[in-house]
Amino acid sequence: MGRYTGPVCRRCRREGMQLFLKGDRCFMAKCPIQQGQNPPGQHGARRRKLSDYGTQLREKQRLRSMYGMQEQQFRGFFAKALRKRGITGVALLQMLEMRLDTVVRRLGFMPSQRAARQFVMHGHIQVNGHRATVPSLILRAGDVVRVQEKQASRDEAKAFLDAATSRGISPWLTLNKDEFRGEVLHIPTREEIAPIVNEQQVVELYSK
Repeated sequence: MGRYTGPVCRRCRREGMQLFLKGDRCFMAKCPIQQGQNPPGQHGARRRKLSDYGTQLREKQRLRSMYGMQEQQFRGFFAKALRKRGITGVALLQMLEMRLDTVVRRLGFMPSQRAARQFVMHGHIQVNGHRATVPSLILRAGDVVRVQEKQASRDEAKAFLDAATSRGISPWLTLNKDEFRGEVLHIPTREEIAPIVNEQQVVELYSK
């Protein structure tokens, strides 16, 4: 199945919470979640009791939507997390956060995951001084992410940088706004990771 191209606010309504898929627009009063709109569909207003499987599925879909990933790619990340030492759910979240497109969004160079992915793929980003065009690249502690020195690249990033930094930068990252440069200080702990999900439900779903 191809990538989703429909209205992204529909996904937030389906999950009943803000997934911040539209960047700065999600902080406006017209956000459908803030307005209390019902889930999509003819029977969206009805409250349905979910089964254990349904609850696990919703957690997985919510996490997929937050990071803009298709099922096959998401399963691949889970398989890698399963091979790592420690808690599988936390390892999965850490890998998702250390993706290049996620770091570009967390630094404020782009307002949303979709925009960050496109920004990377179009060659506007350098990692450790080298051009990087793979959004799923997993970064490590000490890696330096910088916007290319081209005027067009920096003008595009500057349009979103001020708004993002006013809301704060993740504690596991550092940012130099003047140089359009960020650095990964360390692998984020579970307390430093933003998604409000129960990752254990995702692990249980894929473990069946």
